Amino acid sequence: MTTPSILTTLARRRTGTIANITISRPNKLNALNTPLLEKLPQQVEAVTAQNADLLGIVLTGAGPKSFVGGADIAEMARLNSPAEARGFITKVHIACKSVRDCPVPVIARVNGYALGAGCELAAACDLRVASKNAVFGMPEVRVGIPSVVEAALLPNLIGWGRTRQLLLLGENINAEEAFRWGLVERIVEQGALDEAVEGWLSQLEKNGPSAVRKQKALMRTWENVSLDEAIQAGVTAFEESFIAKDGEVTEPARMLGAFFQK
Repeated sequence: MTTPSILTTLARRRTGTIANITISRPNKLNALNTPLLEKLPQQVEAVTAQNADLLGIVLTGAGPKSFVGGADIAEMARLNSPAEARGFITKVHIACKSVRDCPVPVIARVNGYALGAGCELAAACDLRVASKNAVFGMPEVRVGIPSVVEAALLPNLIGWGRTRQLLLLGENINAEEAFRWGLVERIVEQGALDEAVEGWLSQLEKNGPSAVRKQKALMRTWENVSLDEAIQAGVTAFEESFIAKDGEVTEPARMLGAFFQK
């Protein structure tokens, strides 16, 4: 039996580093148990801290069948008290939050089932590309529990009506429907997943890395403040882009200058 693990590889590119993080428990459809839930935030934090030139993270599941098939059903069946239940679901939240709080874009490479906690993890990513055999769903009500934690991200992605359809009926949807709903940004043949991810990474490389980090942080702020506050946060972020550090040329000055030289 394969030992559950989080596999991280680094790819050095022209302007920085890309981290590939793979959730590996293929014999259980990469279902998230406590060891995986605890390792994922550690890996995200480590790869961010150890690579100052990190451009982005690609998150996927091992094998062709599943991104993440959900939280571990067997482990949930052994929860014997409200305190144990709170402890387990808090781990799910912390794992998803580590992706949302990551300072660089995280791309979900969805290669099959993305159910329950897997769907929530995909929703926590910044961009999602799915193979045409991908299946999305929030089936928790079918085992007597509500969909919680990062399921709260779904209304902003797909609207309240479709969120209710997923969460109250517990039905699965295919990749085509997920794309129509706005749950994923792109769908491709299974063999074209890596090519699609590479296309996004190539675009990401063209951008100012500091600007991308500021943009992600700003969008996280927008989620939690009023419209007026969101606009003012943007003014501050724009201003801060022009602060020179230790006499260095600012990113806007360098990139705007290169633009005009063309």
